[in-house]
Amino acid sequence: MNSVSRGVRNNNPGNIRKGEPWLGLIARPMQTDQAFCQFISPEYGIRAMIIILRGYQQRYGLHTLRHFIERWAPAVENDTRSYVCHVADALGVCPDSPVDTRDHQFMIALLQAIIRHENGCQPYEDEVFLRALELAGS
Repeated sequence: MNSVSRGVRNNNPGNIRKGEPWLGLIARPMQTDQAFCQFISPEYGIRAMIIILRGYQQRYGLHTLRHFIERWAPAVENDTRSYVCHVADALGVCPDSPVDTRDHQFMIALLQAIIRHENGCQPYEDEVFLRALELAGS
């Protein structure tokens, strides 16, 4: 049995489902996961997370941690309440705290908390997040 989580194995630590034609996806013939994106490196998977989270603010007008997590992990397939509490605790903020996707420090902390919740661990060094922010056009 493989002890590495699916998200880490797929270089997709946010467990983003297939759909968008993301930059950095593994070529279609080499993809082995039918449901989730597989990226060539974790930087590209985290880049996709950043773009999605920025979209929550820009496209949907979401501004609180609770609203971000409720959209990221809908209650139809997640214990969203627990997820919100876990991420808020990890960040040391209230669930109804505003989210600023332009604040790199906050974004890295948010990404790390989501990754930890999604995978049971957060295996990436800060450089991976900085590279992902650069790829996302920070």
